[in-house]
Amino acid sequence: MRLNYKRTILVGFAFFLISAFWQAYDNSIPMILTNKFGMSQTWSGIIMAMDNVLALFMLPLFGAISDKHNGKRGRRTPFIVVGTLLAAVSLIALSFVDNAQLKNISAVSRIDDPAALEVIYDSQKDATLLTPDGEKFVLSEKFSEDEFAAIRSKILDAEGAEATNPDYTAYVVPARQAYAWQVTAESPTTLIFFVGLLLVVLVSMATFRSPAVALMPDVTMKPLRSKANAIINLMGSAGGILVLVLGMVFATSAVRNALMSYTAYFAVVAAIMLTALVIFLLCVHEKEWAAQMRADSIKYGIEEQSEDEEQAEKRGLTAEEKRSLLFILLSIVLWFFGYNAVTSKYSVYASNILHKDYNLTLIIAQGAAIISYLPVGMVASKVGRKKTIMAGVIMLATAFGVASFMRADSPSMLMNALFALAGIAWATINVNSFPMVVELCSGGDVGKYTGFYYTASMAAQVATPMVSGFLMDKLGMTVLFPYATVFVALAFVTMRFVRHGDSKPEAKRGLDALEDMED
Repeated sequence: MRLNYKRTILVGFAFFLISAFWQAYDNSIPMILTNKFGMSQTWSGIIMAMDNVLALFMLPLFGAISDKHNGKRGRRTPFIVVGTLLAAVSLIALSFVDNAQLKNISAVSRIDDPAALEVIYDSQKDATLLTPDGEKFVLSEKFSEDEFAAIRSKILDAEGAEATNPDYTAYVVPARQAYAWQVTAESPTTLIFFVGLLLVVLVSMATFRSPAVALMPDVTMKPLRSKANAIINLMGSAGGILVLVLGMVFATSAVRNALMSYTAYFAVVAAIMLTALVIFLLCVHEKEWAAQMRADSIKYGIEEQSEDEEQAEKRGLTAEEKRSLLFILLSIVLWFFGYNAVTSKYSVYASNILHKDYNLTLIIAQGAAIISYLPVGMVASKVGRKKTIMAGVIMLATAFGVASFMRADSPSMLMNALFALAGIAWATINVNSFPMVVELCSGGDVGKYTGFYYTASMAAQVATPMVSGFLMDKLGMTVLFPYATVFVALAFVTMRFVRHGDSKPEAKRGLDALEDMED
């Protein structure tokens, strides 16, 4: 009984295109909302949380619908095809609406043009603005027009790289965004179209995320699904990294491109998604592979054994096990509160506070996570999942805590090292937390407990962009990493109360039972 790695990689192209989309979405949409529509971080966070709100009810809905579907291409493939096509087309259409807003604010669309700064100054000189430190000021009282324009002057460091006067972030950016919001408020039609089309994109993605997740178990025997899931995660990481590299090519994080057109960038992302879909359609034979999986399961006695186990092992949790489950789920909520706040806001933070390319930093984090997957699993098998997770929580809190002190003049290598540590830490946590939840369930309740896990993680991802965005508006952008550090540190406290769900040699339920069968 061996895993078919080639087949698993081909199935993984569905995860590849999903991850490519979300990487582009998470990095670009906050920039568009704040820079071009002038939205506050709070409202930007609310819109960024829409996908997670939709996921709470749409993922189980379309997963169940696909379970009952029986088409010529199988149960899952039609959803993957239709959803990907709609998402790719809608993504490109979204860029056209973005271009319309860019035309609306054309008076300041070239932020390197002194004439654009004059427009900002003239339109906002008597407005009351709020600096990142919470200071209120009137632009005309703070600077003369010439002084205001001089703020944007570029400074070259020793290596000839572009650096920006910190006053640009403190005064010019808020003034430019206030002007953009003024234009948006006076004529909100473009914003309405943008949010409406964004909803179409998100619904399109939601229609096939669950079917794509379910496809791997459909074609993989139970004892081999742990290994197959690792391959799927690697494929997803590859899609994310490819889009991050694409972001570097288009310089999406550069200050000079704060008001860039995203048409070409979104078109390439859509092309990547469609290419992955073509490979998937040409190489994946869902119905044939699913039938072969069922035949192999019967051959090895897995299907009958699993059915017997589902009847024999169904039982309620003890009071102590329920307590452990609650604390595991609470820990998941807390570390997602910290981690997702950073991932959803880092592109804005890096551009405005660090003046650095967020694409390279995130590539380093993902690369470190990929390298860590297998070693983390080996460590957990020796010292236990709980201890491994707690070590990951400490590393993640340390990385975010030190990052709290990073500014534009801080060494780029240090921030890259911190994100490498964060990537390792997140892999350490993520690889082991789901197995801890499933370890507590019987064979017939795996789907139910999987729902517990995703409900906890999705609920956190709905709330934290809004909460962190609100605090960034009220206290300044520099609150992001301290906020993340506090929530991750709280997860360390809650994990100390977990007494069940760890990996034990004598355990014969949940994932450990499947791992025993692999041997």
